[in-house]
Amino acid sequence: QVQTVESGGGLVQPGGSLRLSCVVSGTTFSSLPMAWYRQPPGKQHELVAEISNDGNTNYVDSVKGRFTISRDNAQMAVHLQMNSLKPEDTAVYYCNRQPATGKFFPWGQGTQVTVSS
Repeated sequence: QVQTVESGGGLVQPGGSLRLSCVVSGTTFSSLPMAWYRQPPGKQHELVAEISNDGNTNYVDSVKGRFTISRDNAQMAVHLQMNSLKPEDTAVYYCNRQPATGKFFPWGQGTQVTVSS
């Protein structure tokens, strides 16, 4: 059974930074294309950033230039560095496999990011 454990969220002022981490267990992580998703209050999960198994990255327009996704295959982890945070980035953040690469893993508990002054 694949498990994801997200961490690193918190309350931050607009313009601030956070670094999220997600540790994955129960699968061959190094071959997995991974992604970060977020779920704003009252909305569905939405894709934020993707990283292929060989490190190619892709971002939704709203976070380009502000967020950076990375992976550490030895630690079976994927990270999301978030800079210049805005109130509209407020959401619960999750990691999972990239869309259309297979059935989603069971969603973890996520990590809450709140951007507010």
